[in-house]
Amino acid sequence: MRLRPCITMFCLLAALSSTAGAGELRVETGPGRLADAVAGADPGDVLILAPGRHDGPVTITRRLTIDGGGAALIDGGGRGSVITVDASGVAVRGLEIIGSGSSHETIDAGVTLTAEATGARIEDNRILGNLYGVDIHGAKNSLVARNEIVGRQDHRMNDRGNGVYVWNAPGAVVEDNDIRYGRDGIFTNVSRDNIFRNNLFRDLRFAVHYMYTNNSEVSGNVSIGNHLGYALMYANRITVRNNLSLGDRSHGVMLNYANNADVVGNLVRGGAEKCTFIYNAHKNLIAGNRFEGCDIGIHFTAGSERNALTGNAFLGNRTQVKYVGTRNVEWSLDGTGNFWSDHTVFDLDGDGRADSPFRPNDLMDHILWSQPAASLLLGSPAVQLIRWSQSSFPATLPGGVVDSHPLTAPPVIAVPPHIAALEAESRPSWRQQGYENDGLDPLASH
Repeated sequence: MRLRPCITMFCLLAALSSTAGAGELRVETGPGRLADAVAGADPGDVLILAPGRHDGPVTITRRLTIDGGGAALIDGGGRGSVITVDASGVAVRGLEIIGSGSSHETIDAGVTLTAEATGARIEDNRILGNLYGVDIHGAKNSLVARNEIVGRQDHRMNDRGNGVYVWNAPGAVVEDNDIRYGRDGIFTNVSRDNIFRNNLFRDLRFAVHYMYTNNSEVSGNVSIGNHLGYALMYANRITVRNNLSLGDRSHGVMLNYANNADVVGNLVRGGAEKCTFIYNAHKNLIAGNRFEGCDIGIHFTAGSERNALTGNAFLGNRTQVKYVGTRNVEWSLDGTGNFWSDHTVFDLDGDGRADSPFRPNDLMDHILWSQPAASLLLGSPAVQLIRWSQSSFPATLPGGVVDSHPLTAPPVIAVPPHIAALEAESRPSWRQQGYENDGLDPLASH
């Protein structure tokens, strides 16, 4: 009966003895001093780095905290990763981290978290000019938060590294970071149970790039002036909520072989080729989003089925919907459709739903998509007659998107003033110098 209390007391004494020597150690600048301090520290020690430059690279193999106080710099000297964390419970904070190597094969990064780095915390650092910012390589339940990550600009965009690279790292959280330049802001591959939230992405290829990542969340992020906002590929059961895509080039949100996702409350505006692109994606809920000012509001293709679209707004897009098909596809759910800025709305009963269904495309749209040369005939009397006939006799319309309960008012998604100011100031290189012919096709380049 007394065995359990004895075991508990033994564990407590063991834990106390293991941390008895833990304390704060000041590390002065100078050749080799940081590496010597890390090698000689006891588990649980806090290394306080003196202001100034410290030599890297350094590998941490026991539970330590490295604290730069916002004034210390670690320079990797162009060799490998600047800091490699190879133990659980490590914290790296308050540092400027520069000087990684340039090898994609070894994923040279400002900070590398190995599979042993469970529960690592990388917080409040400036990670500047490295090939990759942070490489979360198998580290479970790790946190990357409140860092400024600025990638390299001395290569073509596809040859740069990612701000944060997540590989097979269940439970990883990446939040409140400011990520700029490099290739992708966050690239995740073969992972699950991740949260990417409240990050700011600028001057990148993709803000967030999903590949084979499931049961995860992308929420509250801001993408400004990137080639593509949120590329969600080969993913299952993900939540994409309350993100902003402002002035991105090709797509705001793309679902490519992404299934069972909730895409809710997102705003895409500012001239993208496609506000959203749904490609071979099934059983997704797309609700309460605002797609505004794009060449195409939504491109829906490749047999995507059983998707529910409700409560969205399509505002001022040159083409609201591009859907080529012979079947009727209903875009309303439980009596609630979407708002269309080009729909003449009558709501006699005042229930917020228009009194007649809306079809965003007609036969001429289908002809123009499949035969672009037909655009030369757009002003001809024959085309005008066809469009008048279809508007007067709806039975002649082809299969396609039908919204049986269109809304009379759009959802409002506010942009905070400081984000709107960044949007107005954005001058991405692709806008000033033309598009990079850099293999940026989102369906071909991952």
